Amino acid sequence: VQLQASGGGLVQPGGSLRLSCAASGSIGSIIVMGWYRQAPGKQRELVASITSSGSINYADSAKGRFTISRDNAKDTVYLHMNSLNPEDTAVYYCHAGAIVKSLRYNYWAQGTQVTVSS
Repeated sequence: VQLQASGGGLVQPGGSLRLSCAASGSIGSIIVMGWYRQAPGKQRELVASITSSGSINYADSAKGRFTISRDNAKDTVYLHMNSLNPEDTAVYYCHAGAIVKSLRYNYWAQGTQVTVSS
C-alpha cells in the first residue's frame, strides 16, 4: 500500500483546510484509514479514522470541527477541518491499516504541515 497525502498549508484562526490521502497498491487489504498529527514536543495522536465498513472515530479535539470522509471511487480519504485554531498546528500524517495473510500492517504517508496562525 502506498499513500500520498496533500492539502496542508498556512491558515488563519477560524479558517478551514482539507487534507487528502490517496491510496494505491493493495487497496483491498486496507481495513482502516485515518489521520494522525504530531505537534512539536508532543506525541503523535489520532485525529480521525474511518474503517472499511464506514465506522468513524474522532479525537475529542476534532469532534464538531473536523469531518473525515472517503471517496471509494478515488481510493481517497479526506479530512475536512473547520474552525481551526493555533492548537491544531502540527504535522498531519495519513495512516492506513491493512491485513495481509492474517498479519496487520501499518502504512504512513509523508507528513503534511498544517499551520494555524494570524
